Amino acid sequence: DAPAFPALSFWPALILAGFLGIHITGSFVRSQKNHTLIFTKENTIRNCSCSADIRDCDYCLANLMCNCKTVLPSTMEKTTYNSHLTIWFTDTSVLEMLLNFTRVWDLKLSFCGTAPLPTEYLAIWGLRKLRVKKVKGRFPEQSVTIYSSSSNEKENSLAVHNKDRQMLVYISFLDTSLFNGYSLLKSYSVENVSSITEHFPSLLYSDVFSTSDNKSYVVTFIY
Repeated sequence: DAPAFPALSFWPALILAGFLGIHITGSFVRSQKNHTLIFTKENTIRNCSCSADIRDCDYCLANLMCNCKTVLPSTMEKTTYNSHLTIWFTDTSVLEMLLNFTRVWDLKLSFCGTAPLPTEYLAIWGLRKLRVKKVKGRFPEQSVTIYSSSSNEKENSLAVHNKDRQMLVYISFLDTSLFNGYSLLKSYSVENVSSITEHFPSLLYSDVFSTSDNKSYVVTFIY
């Protein structure tokens, strides 16, 4: 019989292959960018950091797969979301608290409730892309892109770029009744608005915008 010792020569190759596999897998996991998921459940707010997309309104899976913590409504502060934000909601009061005059670039809203929503308007700063999922996913996901920018642009949450020494400011108004039943997600924008109060005197929240000579608004209505 042939000696068994030559078979040992395969072990270094196997060990190397295993090491490379672990290294590649670890690099892939580290390359995944976390995104923020916020949802309400039983009068509590859960703020989660997820490395993968979670099926809409699957609270158990979110608690299992994401790093979540409970947040008291009284401690919620306005913040800037520079990466993807997903919100699962059942009523507009939570959306108002989380989104009104908040800076969000990439947003997904999933309606997890059953009752029709009232017509309310939320003001969102700097929104680039919106995706919506209506009525517990009984309708296909819809999306609208308000504007896009290259990843290498140096910009803050409000100003996209300076043109002729004017700061271009994006503000979107979202009609919450769009989640009631099936309808195509629509939007339209009005550019070169120097004063929101003068251009839209009957618009809700218009009195909170200050008039400035160096600002030009792009106002988008989403419905």
